[in-house]
Amino acid sequence: MIHAQIIGSGAYTPERVVPNDFFSKLVDDADEWIFSRTGIRERRFAREDQSTSDLATVSALEALKNAGISADEIDCIVLGTSTPDMSLPATACIVQKNIGAKNAFAFDINAVCSSFVYAMEVADNFIRCGKYKTVMAIGADTYSRILDFEDKATCPLFGDGAGAAILRATGDDKGVLCTYMRSDGHGWPLIQVPSSGSRKPVTAETIAAREIYFKMSGKSVYVFATEVIPEIIVELCKKAGIQTSAIDYIIPHQANVRMIDFIAKKFGYPREQFLLNLDRCGNTSSASVALVLAENMNNGTIKPGDLVLTMGFGGGLTWGGLLIRF
Repeated sequence: MIHAQIIGSGAYTPERVVPNDFFSKLVDDADEWIFSRTGIRERRFAREDQSTSDLATVSALEALKNAGISADEIDCIVLGTSTPDMSLPATACIVQKNIGAKNAFAFDINAVCSSFVYAMEVADNFIRCGKYKTVMAIGADTYSRILDFEDKATCPLFGDGAGAAILRATGDDKGVLCTYMRSDGHGWPLIQVPSSGSRKPVTAETIAAREIYFKMSGKSVYVFATEVIPEIIVELCKKAGIQTSAIDYIIPHQANVRMIDFIAKKFGYPREQFLLNLDRCGNTSSASVALVLAENMNNGTIKPGDLVLTMGFGGGLTWGGLLIRF
């Protein structure tokens, strides 16, 4: 059986560090107020001259270096993002040009914070079908460009970043063992940028109404997340024919530490079993899982033989996960 094995990964977060105190104009004692509710201490914001493709390019080049292959060997680039450089063309094509992947085809995928997990699903299926050998999956976002800095409920949550993983066909039992992907379009109003496309084009009126910025129904999204996170874990373990206790590490979407505490308590997992960068990076949306995966592959935390569950959830509503043997 063909499996898609991760042969290299890369991560990039911008150099600008934005501490919680940056939001002091919105709330008193901002550091404690934000940290106690989310677990976030700081996040990274891109420079004015950096776009999503720039962040993605750095992570892609690092992934190539760590995989020990050239860009010519990439058959396909799937880039997950909800903050593309522009509405068209695909940001993935800009990354393709930047890294010199002349033999690849490239396209974007948007499942909001689930985008990297969805991109990995696509890459896994492309490889499993036998048509492509080497696929690059990227998760990248620059939410600092779409945040409403007058909305204390959302703007402190997010940061910018990018992560990339290169998957290659293998005949052994390493790689992506199984996946679980879902969506529910009934929940699309819960996470949106109201004026950003053909449904409600940008006008002077929508700008004045601040409808060009990110909106989220926080309480409803929290309820949604705490319902689907256990579902992802249970269904993936059921597909793999293992107990939930067999997982070595979990890489959850880095949204809120309270959600992670909820999972830990429900399944009896120690906090150390969760690989996190939430305190340093905030919610990096599409880059969230990709960043943590790359960080922990490259710092030696994830070792050969480890069984790792990755999961994402976000706008759409979308959710899903992968079980990976390293």
